[in-house]
Amino acid sequence: MSETDPNTTDVIVIGGGTGGYSTALRAASLGLRVVLAERDLIGGTCLHRGCIPSKAMLHAAELVDGIAEARERWGVKATVDSLDWPALVATRDTIVARNHQGVAGHLRTAGVRVLQGTARLTGPRTVHVEGAGEFTARRGIVLATGSRPRMLPGLAADGRRVVTSDDALFAAGLPASVLVLGGGAIGVEYASFHRSMGAEVTLVEAAGRLLPMEDEDVGRHLARGLKKRGIAVRTGSTLTGTELLPDGVRATVRTPKGEELVIEAERLLVAVGRAPVTDGLEPAAAGLAADERGFVAPADWSRLETAVPGIHVVGDLLPPPSPGLAHASFAEGLLVAETLAGLPSRAVDYATVPRVTYSAPQTASVGRTEAEARAAGVDIKVNTMPLAATAKGMVHGQGGMVKVIATADGAGGEATGTVLGVHLVGPHVSEMIAESQLIVGWDAEPADVARHIHAHPTLSEAVGEAFLTLAGRGLHQH
Repeated sequence: MSETDPNTTDVIVIGGGTGGYSTALRAASLGLRVVLAERDLIGGTCLHRGCIPSKAMLHAAELVDGIAEARERWGVKATVDSLDWPALVATRDTIVARNHQGVAGHLRTAGVRVLQGTARLTGPRTVHVEGAGEFTARRGIVLATGSRPRMLPGLAADGRRVVTSDDALFAAGLPASVLVLGGGAIGVEYASFHRSMGAEVTLVEAAGRLLPMEDEDVGRHLARGLKKRGIAVRTGSTLTGTELLPDGVRATVRTPKGEELVIEAERLLVAVGRAPVTDGLEPAAAGLAADERGFVAPADWSRLETAVPGIHVVGDLLPPPSPGLAHASFAEGLLVAETLAGLPSRAVDYATVPRVTYSAPQTASVGRTEAEARAAGVDIKVNTMPLAATAKGMVHGQGGMVKVIATADGAGGEATGTVLGVHLVGPHVSEMIAESQLIVGWDAEPADVARHIHAHPTLSEAVGEAFLTLAGRGLHQH
């Protein structure tokens, strides 16, 4: 803070989620004085209501699935006697608490002044924080207020029968049946989790396939894997009515053929996306305006700076092409902090941000889909490698695939141009996507990747084989 005015600082960050605290930490490491205002808990949605707790629960689900596989496929006579829900929740909450303490500790060590309270803009360089007063930023203000689950018009969550993804995390127990509305990443993950825990699950998506923003083959392979596990997947279907019952919900769903299905479940989980949070922020006081969806768009994407000089935006408050993913907000925070410090920094390359769905099977993608490449008029070569064609893929027995899209610049349509996209479906592919991110981000050619040796037997050698084939050197594909 200023020696003469403790409420004057270099940077004010509003919001302590992944985008906000990464901005604060990087700015502080560059010698800037930082105030971070958060009205809830440091770590935001990702740490407390999203990425971390949900992945902890999905790990528990993976363990349950592993016991079933051991018994049914490998002759290991193991069974799950019961599920101790309070113990699962306690482990999950311990992991969250440790991460929360770690982030808070990093901020303290870095010298970031953290204020607990709602912050609102009062001008292009001033912020009022509830309970702490008015603050002035010499360098700039960073808006990182995050998002919350969207609800459908006329449908209200009661935390028991109709729930959001937030509610589902903190429910008192598990339902015997659940209707999941929304086939994006969040809906798919929760459908997968509840099925692993023994629930009867119906997954409804209005688009013609699951994960509609992903490659068509990803959605097809994912749906196949979920159906194999006993999840009723209904794509191209819409919710047309709901009736609350004493112990659940009766929903009416219209199928692509116009049929009306009545589905009863103990819980209706609504996962139709997330909405940016601007309530209480008062952007108009600083000369800003949110769009009709609630996003605050930057005027300069290379700096994530709004039309008001010195006010930057990171995280879920940004419209597309920002993908609303925690790891993208880390990169956005680094960019903005370095910009405020006067350092040169590259714009975030959203085309190389990996996208992961942590269901069973998992999906992971980076770069363009086949449809996007063709729509852009690019001459492409596509190769798809089934994971089951590899020894390790057979061991896991979950199916899946590797799909690579590259420009076809060579004679005869050979893929001698750059790699445009890589799409994976199968077990553990969330841990395999980093290689493909580098391949796409560095504009590698299939022949560049084909020179590198993948360990055998591994799932990742399917990636290597896909590139060997595109380079005209395939051993197991022709």
